[in-house]
Amino acid sequence: MAASKYKMEQIRYSELHSEDFEQLLKMSQKLWTDFDEEELKNLLKEMTQLEKNRILMAKRADGENVGFSIFSIRTDYVEGADKSPTGYLEGIYIEPPYRKNGIAKEFLRIGEMWCKEKGCTQIGSDTWLTNKASREFHKKIGFWEEEEIVHFLKNIK
Repeated sequence: MAASKYKMEQIRYSELHSEDFEQLLKMSQKLWTDFDEEELKNLLKEMTQLEKNRILMAKRADGENVGFSIFSIRTDYVEGADKSPTGYLEGIYIEPPYRKNGIAKEFLRIGEMWCKEKGCTQIGSDTWLTNKASREFHKKIGFWEEEEIVHFLKNIK
C-alpha cells in the first residue's frame, strides 16, 4: 500500500523498544543533521535511560518504523511557560511519504497526555529561527511563537 494511502488507524504507536534503536538513529540523523552519528547515538542512548523522557515510535502494520517523537519533562526555565515542570517536544520526525496523515497529531496527543500525567499544564518546543517549515508545522499543531532570540558568544582572551 502506498504511504499516502495509509490511514492513521493502520499506524501503531508504541514506546521505543531496543530493536527500534537503529531506525530511530537513522531517522534522527535526518532531523538533526548537525550531529555526527556517534554523538547523536550517544545522546539518544542517554535519552532512553532517563525517566523524564518518552520516546514514541510510529509503525506500519509490517513493523517498519515511519516516525518518532521525543517528549521530556523540563524543570529548568522554558521560555514563556507559566510554571514548572513543563512538557517539551524535543523532536518529532515523520518519513516524508507518511506526512500529512495525522501521525504528528497523534504523537502530540499521546505526548500531551503523558505530560499531563507528570503534572504539566503546558508543553514547549523550539526550532531554529530560519527553519520556516518547522515554524509552520508547530503553528499548525497548536503551538504559538513565544519569542525570537539570537544567541551570542565571545571568546575571552
